[in-house]
Amino acid sequence: MSEERRTVLADAAIEVLAEAGMRGLTHRAVDRAAALPAGTTSAYFRTRAALLTALVRRLVARDQAELQAAGERTPPLRTSAELVDGLGALARARLTGEGRRRSLARYACALESVRDPELREILVPRENAGRERVRAFLAARGVPDPDARTHALLSCVDGLVLDHLVAGTEVPAEALEGLVAAALR
Repeated sequence: MSEERRTVLADAAIEVLAEAGMRGLTHRAVDRAAALPAGTTSAYFRTRAALLTALVRRLVARDQAELQAAGERTPPLRTSAELVDGLGALARARLTGEGRRRSLARYACALESVRDPELREILVPRENAGRERVRAFLAARGVPDPDARTHALLSCVDGLVLDHLVAGTEVPAEALEGLVAAALR
């Protein structure tokens, strides 16, 4: 039950951070969001740093699971249009519903990680099936250093997601087409 409770609290912390920002992330706010008695969060995560670390670990675990599943259900990419479609689906997922809330929390944590090396280490991009699909597509087209190019492409997509999250708009397919074309050059 202890590990399950920690997961519930970390998920509630993600929601609080998404809704109230870094200033609103308190032990009490997480207790309320999780519908648990006052003091529960502080019993599991004594300090704000411990709570934030748990939140970031859970956020990364959820993101990784999503990207792994997307990569596993996606057949090998054959065309640039298929890659653009996949990146568009990722962007839409990150800009709406639960994905939007996770994006808000992720970017807040990324800014916080500038001053916290432990958070920065947790947030380092990880290998997953989605990333591998992109890398394999670029490598099959003879792109030099497909690892670096994959990282650059996905970082640019992440930047577009942030920009459109702030603007409250969708990422246009033309922007993704341009990024994919640049990655292939």
